[in-house]
Amino acid sequence: MARIGSKSLKLVLMLGASSLLLIGMGWSQDDDKKDETSIQKRIVASAHVLDEIMGTPDKAIPDKVMKDAKCIAVVPSMVKIAVGFGGSHGKGIAVCRLENGRWSAPAPLTITGGSWGLQLGGQAIDLVLVVMNHQGMEHLLASKFKIGADASAAAGPVGRDAAADTDWKMKAEMLTYSRARGLFAGIDLSGSAVTQDKDETHLLYGKFVPFDAILTGKVRPPAGSGVFESAVRRYAGQAADHGQLKTMPSDSPSGASR
Repeated sequence: MARIGSKSLKLVLMLGASSLLLIGMGWSQDDDKKDETSIQKRIVASAHVLDEIMGTPDKAIPDKVMKDAKCIAVVPSMVKIAVGFGGSHGKGIAVCRLENGRWSAPAPLTITGGSWGLQLGGQAIDLVLVVMNHQGMEHLLASKFKIGADASAAAGPVGRDAAADTDWKMKAEMLTYSRARGLFAGIDLSGSAVTQDKDETHLLYGKFVPFDAILTGKVRPPAGSGVFESAVRRYAGQAADHGQLKTMPSDSPSGASR
């Protein structure tokens, strides 16, 4: 009887251990699904932010900026917390323009740090970074840089038809924008560090893929991830078309005289 009881006890323990293992695997898979859902939601949210910003012409990113952009990154709901001096942390998505005129697959990134002056309390903002030249793109491809120290940045001009006679194009590698409580304006992000989000890159692509491989078009976009790239392509293309339409009247007479 004692031996039978011992065998029964071992069987119960084995079944119990197996059950715990299966439950643990289930929890792990649920966590993975939540993570996958969160990165997909962030891609959709980034596209939504761009749609809302560009949907208000008099307060949008200027056409000239969108037409010349080398890369565009959006960080939806970036947390801005401060007691005394400010700080920030957020996760977002970046894409870069390829040589064939298309845009790359999405690359997950994080932005952390930076002081935005004397503040009290917390606030969530939507952030947009527009890379304007090759040097700025190289910093982004390096997968880790600090705004203001490694890459020059300036608060971007606002308004679809904003004048192009300012010196931002000559000086700034990146233009930065923020939206809080419906207000959209340029913002100074000096001191903020931008890095590749390796964990979410792994979740999105099923393995770790370097930033430069993603942003130079060496990998295909994962299924269902093209909504942000589509939004960028739409507004960059719209800006290019708008620019051509504005130059046509002045070009026509000269063309006729020839």
